[in-house]
Amino acid sequence: MATQRTFSLTPGKRVLFLTKDPELIRKQLAGELDLTMDDVAVEDLLDDINTDAMTPAWVCFDYDPKKIAANAYAGLAVDGVRLIEENALERGGFEVIVAGYQKGVGSSRETAAQCEVYSGSRLAVAASFAPIHARNNINIGQLMADHEVLRRLQRGEAVPFDTFTRGHDPITALIIESGGLFRFCQRLDAGEITLPKPNTPARPMNMAEKVLARHLLPGQGEHVKPGDAVLVRVDGGYSHEFTSAQVHFFLEEEYGSDYQLKDPSRFAVFEDHLIYADGVAKMRPFSAKIETLREMQRQFQAHTGVQNFNAVDGVSPGICHQVAREQLIDPGDFIQATDSHTCMGGASGALAWGVGATEYAALVYWGHTPISVPESIRFELTGRLRPGVTAKDVMLYLLSTYAKREQTLGRVMEFGGEGLLALSPDERATLANMATECSARGAIMECDERMLAWIAERRDGVSVDELRAKVVTPDPGAEYDGGCHAIDLGQIPAMLATPGDPDRGVPSDPKNGAVIAEVGEVTIDIAYGGSCTAGKRDDIDFYAKVMAEADRAGKKVADGVSFYLQFGSREVAEYARASGYLEVFARTGVKVIEPGCGACIGCGPGVSTDSGQVTISAINRNYKGRSGPGRLYLASPLTVAASAVAGKIVEYREGMFAAD
Repeated sequence: MATQRTFSLTPGKRVLFLTKDPELIRKQLAGELDLTMDDVAVEDLLDDINTDAMTPAWVCFDYDPKKIAANAYAGLAVDGVRLIEENALERGGFEVIVAGYQKGVGSSRETAAQCEVYSGSRLAVAASFAPIHARNNINIGQLMADHEVLRRLQRGEAVPFDTFTRGHDPITALIIESGGLFRFCQRLDAGEITLPKPNTPARPMNMAEKVLARHLLPGQGEHVKPGDAVLVRVDGGYSHEFTSAQVHFFLEEEYGSDYQLKDPSRFAVFEDHLIYADGVAKMRPFSAKIETLREMQRQFQAHTGVQNFNAVDGVSPGICHQVAREQLIDPGDFIQATDSHTCMGGASGALAWGVGATEYAALVYWGHTPISVPESIRFELTGRLRPGVTAKDVMLYLLSTYAKREQTLGRVMEFGGEGLLALSPDERATLANMATECSARGAIMECDERMLAWIAERRDGVSVDELRAKVVTPDPGAEYDGGCHAIDLGQIPAMLATPGDPDRGVPSDPKNGAVIAEVGEVTIDIAYGGSCTAGKRDDIDFYAKVMAEADRAGKKVADGVSFYLQFGSREVAEYARASGYLEVFARTGVKVIEPGCGACIGCGPGVSTDSGQVTISAINRNYKGRSGPGRLYLASPLTVAASAVAGKIVEYREGMFAAD
């Protein structure tokens, strides 16, 4: 009989507990303290550790994981001072890293997992993991467990290896056993492993299940259910200059310098994230590395022949997610891309979510990808939004309730109902875009004639009839493991997400929802409108509406406040020009920026420059340090613009400036 494979802690190696008390972290790093699960409660550990804290943007400018590891957790700071110094993880000999709930929220950047693995970590321990981060761990061979498993390990137990595969679908278990996705693909191609064939009988399916069932490779049946391990065809995807270099690097390492993609026409590259990074003082020292990333993306595109959305004369065609919904994504598609906000494609009736560089490299090479069919949660929207309330407020409400309670964790958020269809296509995209902030697997929405017309009018030679044939709807009797939840839009107030206090263990997180009236008087220094979340046509309409009202009342951006407005795409910029908005913005002191991601990832105009500054922003994340060292409040475009004029955080009310 074969000896059962086990996992044990290595003598001489250590366990790092990421505690809410920073002094305990410092002592562990200095070698003065070693903790066990008998010393620490789960409540003592940091929750919602985001991927920006693990590998801030500047760390990701090194595409080689070995170099990235040197700056593991460079964004974890207390009172502006970096808590984990360069090479501290490797120097400390840590092979286990321990956190609290929802570790790895935020960006899909695989670098967050790489920084641990290439520093020597073999095991990540947390009460729960954000789904993309968890998948990245699996794909690069880092094991995951909960705190009870660590307790057993620290008592000297050799834990059976199936402890780490238990609860996973059969394909994911094989990836874990193989030590990562690339090794799994090698074994599968060589015939060393055989995949189990699902046998799910005919059943009513929700929208995500129906999309995946349509994309099954032959021999896997016609129906799926949550937990099924399947291979599915991918309709399309994209990477950007923040990630393409690593994808290209991995493909060359794995498949040789002459590698070829199965169908490059389905995929694309975008130059959008770092287009203005050179203009940010903090990023200027990294200009050479940023240019290397751009050049490697150009090489990747030329080598593979994927669609090219690189900048022309220094101007980006737009943020990848906005351009993708304008030009690439159809209803019923299954889309994978190297960015967590890929889920924005769900507004078009597609199933879309972000993946890490390893997973993307494998799927563009093979043309298909292994997945476990996710659970779903449905939101049935009813009623109409009150004046002054937008879809951004709805999402901040969902974040502060359902997401905070982890009801959305790892699930596809399905949206429907007459309230959804009353929203414009752009407002629906706001909801889909921020599913990732809910730690959801992705998002998908019911698709009506209004959405089909929106897509068709942006595509040459594409008809509404063609698109209608691709639309997916949920079956009567479809099951939702997360339940079906009615949301009366008329009851949603204007919302904020507050900055929290991460230096004292309170995460800076989009789930920190608050009604505007509850936060008291908060003076601001910066207002920012833009990003994939809030740089769409409707968002520009919102900003213009407020600024036009201010203009008529003889007001402009308040003294001491800088208001930046950045378009989500070239198409949106042209719309603003044609609508006469640029003149309104110029008269009222708004600083307009060409398309790109910019300040949202700390790489463009609108970032704070010192910790005392306060920003009100329409972006999607308020993680400390992501958009500069200051405190950042999330809000709707209406709230951002109104606050820019008032000089403090205020709720927008029509006619508010004339009343002053």
